[in-house]
Amino acid sequence: MATEQELSDFLKTTEKRAFKRTLYHVRNEESALDIVQDSMIKLATHYGDKPATELPMLFQRILSNTTLDWFRRQKTRNALFSNMSDFGTDAEGEDLDFLENLGGLSEPGLGESAEDLTQRKQIFHQIEAEIQELPPRQREAFLLRYWEEMNLSETAVAMGCTEGSVKTHCSRAVQALSKALRAKGFNK
Repeated sequence: MATEQELSDFLKTTEKRAFKRTLYHVRNEESALDIVQDSMIKLATHYGDKPATELPMLFQRILSNTTLDWFRRQKTRNALFSNMSDFGTDAEGEDLDFLENLGGLSEPGLGESAEDLTQRKQIFHQIEAEIQELPPRQREAFLLRYWEEMNLSETAVAMGCTEGSVKTHCSRAVQALSKALRAKGFNK
């Protein structure tokens, strides 16, 4: 049984990564924040009495399901209101700047020139743009495995699929990213 302090500590340590992962999926800061908050509330409400060791996997599964629910609602909403754009302007025309969400990149390292810092930010922005272009399941597998550093079985549980599917999604994601980045002049 997780204590209130253990649950609170877990939520504090995971909130930024969960937000970043969700932001990659939904591409809207307000929606990503809502999804993460809803997921945290669900975890605390329904699974707060589970052992602390089970909280990470439970939270990842809840976060994935809440994100999928958001996409389903968006699909329904878009189907219902697809012609509304004929009557007004598009409310969503903003580009997200993911660099603003990064803590460590805004401070130049010791001995790092402004040119190096700018170049690093540009490269990181290009990589993030390519991650966004991945199909949803490949993006999810890639982020869970390499961003969240989950092992194969944890990723499979979080995604609700087999380990073989996770391997396939990750492999395809890495190949697509590699191909896209090589096309932009990145060799490694």
